[in-house]
Amino acid sequence: MGMRVVFMGTPDFAVPSLRRIVAEGAAYEVVLVVTGCDKPRRNSHSEPEPTPVKRAALELGLPVYATDDVRSPEFAAKVAESRPDVIVVAAFRILPPEVFELPPLGTFNLHGSLLPAYRGAAPVNRAIMNGDGKSGVTTFFLQQSVDTGNVITFDETPIGPDENASELLQRLSGIGAGTVVRTLSMIASGSVVPQKQDDRLATKAPKLNRENTRIEWDQPVRRLHDFIRGLAMRPTAWTTLGGKMVKIYRARPSSGNPLDDAAPGTLRIDGGRLLARGNDGWLELLSLQVEGKKAMDGESFARGLRPGEGLPCFS
Repeated sequence: MGMRVVFMGTPDFAVPSLRRIVAEGAAYEVVLVVTGCDKPRRNSHSEPEPTPVKRAALELGLPVYATDDVRSPEFAAKVAESRPDVIVVAAFRILPPEVFELPPLGTFNLHGSLLPAYRGAAPVNRAIMNGDGKSGVTTFFLQQSVDTGNVITFDETPIGPDENASELLQRLSGIGAGTVVRTLSMIASGSVVPQKQDDRLATKAPKLNRENTRIEWDQPVRRLHDFIRGLAMRPTAWTTLGGKMVKIYRARPSSGNPLDDAAPGTLRIDGGRLLARGNDGWLELLSLQVEGKKAMDGESFARGLRPGEGLPCFS
């Protein structure tokens, strides 16, 4: 029998890691998959749907336990019954010590950054929002403080100049699957040399919400571009126009436009292109969605603007 593994995860990001562990065959036995409870995905009136991890686990014929309460005695008992040698966590909840201290070989987490950079809930988004040129994944042993445990191993990758958060997250999920099985192999062979994180180099990646995803137009165009792609396709950068929310999915800096004294956020049409003003130039808006309407490209949006009414402005 191989190493007994309990796998914990919920979103698409975790699925490649689960599949990769199973694909290793007899080396690892996934004795339990823990995930979140079924929830309506589209609206509150739709039927509850399983998480991506639950769908994958059922497809693979693995036992599944769904919970939203990781502090309940029932949850700890269920994990203990599975007698794991190791617990693998990928995008799940914060576990209490009575759970992550259960397996004799430890509990490790797959995190979407090069720790100690971007500790927190939104590491992939924050790296792009800050204009970073590289990102990566890290595995580390869990301890009481979130994302502070000793590092096992990591893999890094460049961030493309126009790559958005959804695209990078998908790439990192594939990269991370390899990191997870390498970590398991290191643990199985006893070759892990845990590295303490340098807290002096730590940065934070706090949770995204309505307030910190709103676009502030009085910034350089490059920073606006990074902000928008760092939030695409979810949760999405937003602004307002005429009192309505406008989500902006894709944009790019626009070259060849002279600087002028238009206020930041001002819209203009140039050869069918929809442009918005930053504090040092113009940003071409490629895909956006007005509240109550379907998403559209910038050219379609521009055709809906009425000429002769002055330049509209985002706020």
